[in-house]
Amino acid sequence: MKREAFKMYLKPGCEAEYEKRHAAIWPELKALLSQNGVSDYSIYWDKETNILFAFQKTEGGAGSQDLGNTEIVQKWWDYMADIMEVNPDNSPVSIPLPEVFHMD
Repeated sequence: MKREAFKMYLKPGCEAEYEKRHAAIWPELKALLSQNGVSDYSIYWDKETNILFAFQKTEGGAGSQDLGNTEIVQKWWDYMADIMEVNPDNSPVSIPLPEVFHMD
C-alpha cells in the first residue's frame, strides 16, 4: 500500500459548488477508483489559499490522477473544469507532494 498526497487549486467563489459536486460523486467514478486500488481518499480545503490538499492510499502503482485515460474520469474532469484550475485536457492542475514524515 502506498500513500500519496497532492494539491490542486479551487477557483475563488466555487467552494460551495465543489463541495456539492463531491457530495454527489458519481457511483461509477467511485467504483472505478476502488477497482484500481484507490482507497482512504480525502480532500481538504485550505480556505485562506483555496488550495485543495488530497490524500489517498493506492495499490498497484496508479492513483486517481493516473486514470485520465478512462471515459468516466475524462467526463468528471470536464464537469469540474469550470471551478478548478485545469490543464488543456481539463485534468486538474495537480502537484504531487513528497512525504517527509509518517507515523502509524
